[in-house]
Amino acid sequence: MVSKYLFMRGRMKINNPFLGEWKTPFEMPPFHEIKVQHFKPAFDVALEKNKQEIEAIAENKEAPSFDNTLKALELAGETLSKVTGVFYNLSGAHTNSDLQEIEREMAPKMAEHSSKIMLNEDLFKRVDKLYEMWGELDLSGENLRLLERYHTRFIRAGARLQGEARKRMGEITKRLATLGTSFSQNVLADESAYELLLSKGDDLSGLPDFLIQAAQSAAKERGYDDKYIITLSRSLIEPFLQFSERRDLREKAFKAWISRGDNDCETNNHAIIKEILVLREERAKLLGFETFAHFKLDDQMAKKPQAVQDLLMKVWKPARKKATEEAEKLLSFAKEEGLNSAIKPWDWRFYAEKVRKAKYDLNASEIKPYLQLDEIIKAAFYVAGRLFGLNFTELEAMPTYHDDVRIFEVTDSEGQHVALFMGDYFARPSKRSGAWMSGFRTQQKLKGDIRPIIVNVMNFAKAPEGMPCLLTFDDARTLFHEFGHALHGMLSNVTYPSLSGTAVARDFVELPSQLFEHWLMEEDVLSKYACHYKTGEKMPKALMTRIKMAETFNQGFQTVEYVSCALIDLALHTMTTEQIDDLNALERNLLDEISMPDEIVMRHRIPHFSHIFSGDGYSSGYYSYMWSEVMDADAFQAFKETQDIFDAETAKRLIKFIYSSGGSRDPEDLYTAFRGKMPEIHALLEGRDLKDVA
Repeated sequence: MVSKYLFMRGRMKINNPFLGEWKTPFEMPPFHEIKVQHFKPAFDVALEKNKQEIEAIAENKEAPSFDNTLKALELAGETLSKVTGVFYNLSGAHTNSDLQEIEREMAPKMAEHSSKIMLNEDLFKRVDKLYEMWGELDLSGENLRLLERYHTRFIRAGARLQGEARKRMGEITKRLATLGTSFSQNVLADESAYELLLSKGDDLSGLPDFLIQAAQSAAKERGYDDKYIITLSRSLIEPFLQFSERRDLREKAFKAWISRGDNDCETNNHAIIKEILVLREERAKLLGFETFAHFKLDDQMAKKPQAVQDLLMKVWKPARKKATEEAEKLLSFAKEEGLNSAIKPWDWRFYAEKVRKAKYDLNASEIKPYLQLDEIIKAAFYVAGRLFGLNFTELEAMPTYHDDVRIFEVTDSEGQHVALFMGDYFARPSKRSGAWMSGFRTQQKLKGDIRPIIVNVMNFAKAPEGMPCLLTFDDARTLFHEFGHALHGMLSNVTYPSLSGTAVARDFVELPSQLFEHWLMEEDVLSKYACHYKTGEKMPKALMTRIKMAETFNQGFQTVEYVSCALIDLALHTMTTEQIDDLNALERNLLDEISMPDEIVMRHRIPHFSHIFSGDGYSSGYYSYMWSEVMDADAFQAFKETQDIFDAETAKRLIKFIYSSGGSRDPEDLYTAFRGKMPEIHALLEGRDLKDVA
């Protein structure tokens, strides 16, 4: 049973699960009892409680100490964390109109609450005093890092601003939260509304069985009988663009895909984006930075926009050259197939699939029957077991927020509880697109040994009932990527919540996830878990060899598709906002400046670039995948050098310095402790087969 308070709302008593102790197994959120109507009163109570906690710290008459200021700040907000942990996970993974209304209402309130904490003069004076006397405090390790991070956070939030500037910073923070929420909801609305309805016959021409079955399942979920639907979920639209013989339908679907947030209706994001960019620039200038990118990167590994630009251009030039060569080969092949026009963006995946088949005797429809979702999940668990001694046991009786969600208890080699892991794998209209890791609870030791509850959210197309869900190789790689993030959260071993798990520099956070991807390609893993869903036969070694040979096929396209986004992100946040008028014209001009190939479109066009406009997370930071890739290529080489991809000593260093340390140390120090030195870019270029492209 869950201990609850009775909360009066009008004449109705509401049993609110958030306002009491959770006595569920592992203190899992009691999803079976949580209702939409619980959130607003829970937010009200939690915000007021946290406000009082902060006031008590700020107004403490005792001289500031580590315990009565920093430790107290870490202990504050427990109830608010419970509410936000559930609410914002549901807002992304299983939302509805009622939750979205609450999200719109709470976004400015939460931002204002946070801003008032960071702009609290008395509170900052205590933190600043501790920072001034840190040499006298005899702090070391995590304690010293916590002081440094708190002081930095206060400064970057505007704690040293005075008068109108301080007031304006609070207003900007509040408004940005509202805009980010509106942006996200507009993109989700466009994604949820779109349906490319197909009928039997010519509409299905070229589509493999697995895609037909997935499209049929999507149609049934939306109430259509004897029909097939392609949605804007990547797990449906990308294979449709790969296989559909209907060029007209490919064009139609592709244009809908790249038009999210750009349609002439109430979900258009142009005005929102312009205002976000103006406010971000103003925020940066209030804090004394030249541009928002200078502000954002000052606290990252990269430090300066020029360092990011240099890295991206070192990759862009060979990638663009390779993509141009790939385009020429595709056009030559397409002409032989009867195409009488140039290759268009909706043609690339289609002809690339044909060229890959011709060059490597390999296509996605041949690979996919061997990649069952359940088996790839087991493969990820197997790698985690070999590297870190983890075991995963499914808990089938525990309630979740959706029937598709699976829960696993994670234990170590001695059988001790490590974490709960939740897997939410299938696309649905109530879920935003993409894939991500999040947490319902983070690890900490401040109030006992608090173990984390981590969730991976995917958007794989659900198979018809009775059939296994089959993945593309990119899907499988995505699963491994997000599970790498999950391990970063589950293996965290720090004292303080604000330093836990993935609370690290943005250009370091992708290292654990991208590094974990490498094990998917290893024969030791594929030979165990890549098995045909009909026959049960293991993937033939000859097929594994062809997959590895084709690993860098189409790499020019993939790199250009990504790096163009990172360059545009950086450009948007280094230019003055007077230069921003027509966003589509601006996007075209910026792409022209870097000579973007006509045949390729950015992976995320500006109107639906959720990484950088749904919040500040990856703003001026989309480059971080590439920055981390420099490290992950080098880090996996550490295992290769031992001639054992599960080398025990290397794995011990990996967990100690990368997966368990959270933000307890500077990321450069952590990587150097693991590897002995920081890496060079050559490993990345070699991995993408760009090293010898002039």
